[in-house]
Amino acid sequence: MPSRDAAGGVAMKALRGIFSREIALLRMQILDAVLPLAFYLLVVLMFAFGTRANDPTLAGLAVSILWVGALLSALLPLPRLFASEFEDGTLEQWCLAGTPLVLIVALKLFAHWCLNGLPLAVMALPLAVMLGLESAGLGYLALGLMMGTAILTLLGGLSASLLVGIPRAGSVLPLLVLPLMVPVVIFGSGAVRAWQVGGDPAAPLYFLGSIFALAVTALPWACASALRNAYD
Repeated sequence: MPSRDAAGGVAMKALRGIFSREIALLRMQILDAVLPLAFYLLVVLMFAFGTRANDPTLAGLAVSILWVGALLSALLPLPRLFASEFEDGTLEQWCLAGTPLVLIVALKLFAHWCLNGLPLAVMALPLAVMLGLESAGLGYLALGLMMGTAILTLLGGLSASLLVGIPRAGSVLPLLVLPLMVPVVIFGSGAVRAWQVGGDPAAPLYFLGSIFALAVTALPWACASALRNAYD
């Protein structure tokens, strides 16, 4: 039975390998890396240009605009989350490797979030200032978006696993994921909105954290099972 240190070494080696592969893929397809950020910026700018100059209502709508824009932008790279691994045979190697598939999938999802979801959460901060959101609420916005984009990555990973190898699956994936994101948007945006009216933002964040904990506990296992079925 491998020791805890040996298991930790295997996990770190797998994490470094997956991160290196994700960065190499982004370098080869730099447009895929920039596209979600550019799309996010354009969505927010379209809302800003669609209102009157110095319109005070824009600050009240800022949280909803930033949340919806971030989630729509994070959806863009999800349809091809496991497509390259399925096409080049990497998925077969994962299934046959000694490292547990659920660990590889969890690390792959974590790497994908770090390179795609996290930049969107960070980018939301200057956009929030541009829309007139007070700086004291930026922390609640960033914390909510970090958990929200992570949940979207996990749900998108499950949908991508179920649809891997199916032609034009990208058009179906948003229809599977977005309805499940409704409570995430409610609690995530609700935290900032509660702070804006002088309420306690902790309760919505606790609910959002509970959804995140449930997703991060269960969904990597479901993704791994779906990918193994696709390989078999």
